[in-house]
Amino acid sequence: MKLKNKVVIVTGGGTGIGRGISERMAAEGALVIVNYASSREASEDTVAAIAAAGGSAIAYQTDVVNEAQVKAMFADVAARFGGIDVLVNNAGWSKRVPHAQLDDLTEDIWDRTLNTNMKGTFFCMRAAAAYLKQRTGASIVNIASIAPYSGQGSSIVYAASKAGVISMTKSFARVLAPDVRVNAISPGFVRTRFAGWPKEVFDEAEKTTPLKRIATPEEVGATAVFLAAGATAITGETINVDVGQTAIGRVV
Repeated sequence: MKLKNKVVIVTGGGTGIGRGISERMAAEGALVIVNYASSREASEDTVAAIAAAGGSAIAYQTDVVNEAQVKAMFADVAARFGGIDVLVNNAGWSKRVPHAQLDDLTEDIWDRTLNTNMKGTFFCMRAAAAYLKQRTGASIVNIASIAPYSGQGSSIVYAASKAGVISMTKSFARVLAPDVRVNAISPGFVRTRFAGWPKEVFDEAEKTTPLKRIATPEEVGATAVFLAAGATAITGETINVDVGQTAIGRVV
């Protein structure tokens, strides 16, 4: 078990990609802190599913945009469980705004997207740094997106925010070396409720990607496990989990 007895915090860990990551981390022996801001029921369901599969997890409410709450969560988890080994920054927010509809991209959407996706990620990495440095083999995995590479995605600000996550991944990899490795995952389309994408968008993507399907939350979770536990010579990198969409493009 690659993460046996490790303490892992997964922000936004109860739904969608976050759930896939939480479940894969737990399957590898980690105690998973399933963080959530408002999805209490879904997070508790994820914890129950992990327990039913023989794993260990607890649900933990914290809004990653609130720095005081973030600091309190890391301090509490470290005190209760003896330390923190892995942070997965998965919490994110987006609202689908077609890129050509410039006037619909309001200041409120800008603020909430950047606050959650960039400020929240930064707050968590900064708060985790001191605890991670105390553990051998500690790492951070940030969840970005392929949107910055194409300039597409659910909105212009969403793509920009995920470009920021990729940039911060490199910055923190430099700052925290050699003690803590910091990497990112850029998923392509994954069939979740995130951002309110309609079903037909996923159906169409499955027809045109090189592998004629889209990635699953479990596959993103497997990549997170690899970066957290197996990729001991990798830091500052971003891995695309998009069934070849970025590397090869549309195949019809």
